[in-house]
Amino acid sequence: MIKQPAHLKKGDKIAIVCPAKKLPKSIDTAIKILEQWGLEVIIGETVHAAYHQFAGEDALRTSDLQVFLDDPEIKAIIAGRGGYGTIRIIDELDFTKFKAHPKWIVGFSDITVLLSHLLAETGVQSIHGQMPYTFDEATPESLESLHAALFGEALSYTYQHSFPGRKGSAEGILIGGNLTLLIAVQGSVSDIDYTDKILFIEDVGEHEYAIDRMMRILKRSGKLAKLKGLIVGAFNEMTPESIPFGQTPEQVIWDIVKEYDYPVCFNFPVGHINDNRAMVVGAEVKLDVEDGNSTLQLIS
Repeated sequence: MIKQPAHLKKGDKIAIVCPAKKLPKSIDTAIKILEQWGLEVIIGETVHAAYHQFAGEDALRTSDLQVFLDDPEIKAIIAGRGGYGTIRIIDELDFTKFKAHPKWIVGFSDITVLLSHLLAETGVQSIHGQMPYTFDEATPESLESLHAALFGEALSYTYQHSFPGRKGSAEGILIGGNLTLLIAVQGSVSDIDYTDKILFIEDVGEHEYAIDRMMRILKRSGKLAKLKGLIVGAFNEMTPESIPFGQTPEQVIWDIVKEYDYPVCFNFPVGHINDNRAMVVGAEVKLDVEDGNSTLQLIS
């Protein structure tokens, strides 16, 4: 059974840590916003740490996150940024106390490893959403959605899509995140069961051929055939190749999933974009895809 952490209320303590790459800039803006939400923000050691690309050595990043996983006074943990590095520490973390007292974990990109692991190994919901590193450029709507997800307010997104998908409606558990990282955890204890789930995917800086390869890995594993719905977010910052692949990311994905019968929507506001809306991984959701627009509604 999937567990939902207690939603936040004013006065709660939350922590910011960096399980992956180091922060190259101040996150004062994000801290002020979180404090304006009525939260007491505790800063982990990794926020100001550096070891080559990382926010400190693996041992420091592990211990910093572990402290807040174990502390019952901390009601949510927000990753300062993504980058690379979470997969280096995920197997060193102990979730025993976390499972007894679940709390919200927030992040996206490389943090997909942690969010996937939480659902697969602890059965606890988490939030794929804006991180302090991205608060400066975040749209008001994306920050409002993060606030809503953390504080237990209604979440429903309706948007117009520019690339046609497949019409239909579906209800199911929401899973997903960064496509590269979903592939990276395949076959491990952090891998999610895709059966009867609604999957959302996004990625950044990947060539079209890489997207094609990763989607075909999901197909060959049988995971795509088991879905109830597919939400395709932003696939941006593509570097042109000297020999063009011949398809856009949307065309690549559609070619691979067009044989199935579940609803598919494209251009959803999630990913490495300013309007990165919060997605509650492990929540029951309803997806409606129509000719001109799509709606995703959080049920529980």
